Amino acid sequence: MLTLPQGAACAATTTTPVLRTYLDSNWGGYVARGTFTGISGSWTEPHVTCGSTKDLFAPWVGLDGYGSDTAEQTGVQTDCSSGSPVLTAFYEMYPGPPVYWNDPVSEGDSITASVVSDGRGSYTLTLTDNTQGWTERTVQNINGRNASAEAVIESPSQSYPSFDSLTFSGVRVNEQPFGNAHPLPLSSGGYAPGRLSGGTFTITPSP
Repeated sequence: MLTLPQGAACAATTTTPVLRTYLDSNWGGYVARGTFTGISGSWTEPHVTCGSTKDLFAPWVGLDGYGSDTAEQTGVQTDCSSGSPVLTAFYEMYPGPPVYWNDPVSEGDSITASVVSDGRGSYTLTLTDNTQGWTERTVQNINGRNASAEAVIESPSQSYPSFDSLTFSGVRVNEQPFGNAHPLPLSSGGYAPGRLSGGTFTITPSP
């Protein structure tokens, strides 16, 4: 999100499924709809190649944002505006702006993230860099619906840098494997998710 382009917080747009993957201009990955109390998952930051100073993307996990007007999310942004990739940890309580942490993040780092709701408008967002050895945690309040859960990549500028693959692993919603929630696959900006196995899937460039 990092601010949701094209009103995606209201509804991520989809078209006719191709190879069981829905096209989506904002998010690429898997999104489940229902009632959720939390989501967690891990990924490794990929090596990226900047093709433009407009290139920008972030893998994240979160609640809401698909068919609702708030989103609660945390992840890592890669920004190419300087001409080289700069990685920054963040959380966002949309429609509020993203908040950035100052901890170091590098390509190849193992990241674990979670967003947990108490069901009364309080959310605990936790981000850990397992490689660098730091954890950030914040408790925020918003009137969220807890109507969706997602593990996705996103480019607010709709311009992705190049990378070979990014694997989300151990994704769980409501303390169950992500696959149990029957999430929808979404592609974005030339990247598409492979088959979801339990809580693991890999995003690669679309053929």
